[in-house]
Amino acid sequence: MTEDSLAEFSSLEIDPLIADRPAEPRDSSRLIVVRRSDGGLLHKNFRDLPEFLGPGDLLVLNRSKVWKARLEAVKATGGKSEILLMAPAGTDGLVWTGLCRKIVPGQVLTCPAGRKAQCLARNPDGSYTFRFSGPVEEAYLAENGAVPLPRYILKARSRRGVQAPPDEPNYQTVYAAEAGSIAAHTAGFHFTPGLLARLSAAGVKTAFITLHIGWGTFRPVRSEDPAAHVMMEEACEVAPEAAEAINAHKAAGGRVIAVGTSSMRTLETFSDEKGVVASGSGKAGLFILPGHRFKVAGAFITNLHVPDSAPLYMTAAFAGRELLFKAYTEAVKEKYRFYSYGDSMFLC
Repeated sequence: MTEDSLAEFSSLEIDPLIADRPAEPRDSSRLIVVRRSDGGLLHKNFRDLPEFLGPGDLLVLNRSKVWKARLEAVKATGGKSEILLMAPAGTDGLVWTGLCRKIVPGQVLTCPAGRKAQCLARNPDGSYTFRFSGPVEEAYLAENGAVPLPRYILKARSRRGVQAPPDEPNYQTVYAAEAGSIAAHTAGFHFTPGLLARLSAAGVKTAFITLHIGWGTFRPVRSEDPAAHVMMEEACEVAPEAAEAINAHKAAGGRVIAVGTSSMRTLETFSDEKGVVASGSGKAGLFILPGHRFKVAGAFITNLHVPDSAPLYMTAAFAGRELLFKAYTEAVKEKYRFYSYGDSMFLC
């Protein structure tokens, strides 16, 4: 392991703390406030966020919406399988890239409504190309697809023998607007309409960007040298009005707060060396790890992340690995809830 590895995080006993459902109400989730200036830690609830924000702050939120990207499937042998759709490979809806376990090119799976999916090839990034017997479009997915919930949540529920409330309304932010993600913008889960209204009344501004979360965000960092990790690109966009609002706020001396690693990566992708954010659309393939110089955001709201994940490396880059490990150790001690449906962190 190199000195850039975050191997120490794997030593924390996190499995019993994996959240199998969201907090109810959403803003009742816990919030660990991490002060980078002096290493101080405060224990709060997310609804207390207005205590730390004011007219000098602007929140950058990812408006991407999770779509029903998971298709149950059956092998020719009768065994169960599933396909996690990533992106269409054409305009007719017949060919898609996706993720699937224990499949080889040439194999045919049967999906809901009798639709056949033939595996055409295994791609260099580990995904597969499938050809479907009929178009896989919005109407088909609305009827037959399912929310692509992380496997660790399903395992936690199975291990505990519990049933959870429906995931379709929960595995989504209240401000999601543009479908395209196969994993949720989980840092935004904690916001409620009421909390957003309170923040607005306190003078806190908001700007919305879009990054459609794909395999790049949750693909594990397995390289012995983390710097060799290849971040799979994800589609993102900054509208002109968002870029203008962020740049004007910064120019006036305000603080920009990235909500979630997807918002942070979008800001870093679209900003120049002086921290000026450009508008436009493109692909975010930036892997942020300790040593990175952040150009736009002065604070960061994020969840408690999986070891060996790109979001954890980014968070360590922003907080400093020692301070972040201190915060995670404290969160484990205080039995915070971890991962997608878990509690949150405000790095300021």
